[in-house]
Amino acid sequence: MRIAHFSDLHVLDWDGVQPGRFINKRLTGWANIRFKRGHIHRSETVRTIAREIRSRKVDHVVITGDLTNLALEPEFQLAHEILEHEMGLAPEEISIVPGNHDLYTQGALRSRRFTSFFSKYTKCDIDVAVDIGVGHFPYVKLRGPAALIGISSAVPRPPLMASGVIGTDQLGAIERALAHPEVKKRTPVFILHHPVHNPPSRLKAFMNGLADADALTRCFADLSRGLLLHGHLHRRIQRIVPTKSGAILSVGATSASLHHEDAHKMAGFNTYDIDDRSGAITNLEAHVLDASNDTFRIERIPEA
Repeated sequence: MRIAHFSDLHVLDWDGVQPGRFINKRLTGWANIRFKRGHIHRSETVRTIAREIRSRKVDHVVITGDLTNLALEPEFQLAHEILEHEMGLAPEEISIVPGNHDLYTQGALRSRRFTSFFSKYTKCDIDVAVDIGVGHFPYVKLRGPAALIGISSAVPRPPLMASGVIGTDQLGAIERALAHPEVKKRTPVFILHHPVHNPPSRLKAFMNGLADADALTRCFADLSRGLLLHGHLHRRIQRIVPTKSGAILSVGATSASLHHEDAHKMAGFNTYDIDDRSGAITNLEAHVLDASNDTFRIERIPEA
């Protein structure tokens, strides 16, 4: 089974948005886009990556959040259109979780904006998901040798903060999912926006990390193997989460719209192979965009 993973699309579309909707946290987001991010994040690059993934005929696609910049309706609509028309896969072949930019404001949470556009990509095959406001999570999809477990770490935060939290309800549901017999006989693939490896600085962890990362890793204690796929850092990276009898491989994808001189940050996507018989994780690759001709070169995903 081959899984493609991309993240942090940050598509931008303000068409028809009234100026008054920027008089909140979006004002700092607008400034970041206007003076920095808008020059390096390109929505057309997301289309290129979607078409490339489609051409490679992977078995499943994982998107680990931040599909939008400011959680505005036109941005959700654009991200949805890219998935529908450029990638062209059935909803059951795609798994999506929200990122902090998809719940940029309390209004985005109250309106369940993420769910209204992407709920068809978050269907659960077993009865474990709980309603956490943004939608029903964690969801579980049973696909061949993999059990894909979609977790929401996205919550609205004050300006300049981008941290996440899973919460006790989801953590309990994750434990129930891992105890399910159909999950236990497969390789778990955890999908969330924030990585579990927080920055060493307490301030940076508070501002940008995952508040209950330790609680999530405790859920992994009895697992011998698995994948944890995340975004948020805009960087390709792989790290190990030790367990009692093995390890979970944590892998981050860069932003799918980012143009950067650092090859580990340049836009692209990752692929992972899971052996159909043994469930072993057999191959990891980074597909890095060459913006000069819209081709992709394969590289190794660097270790932290």
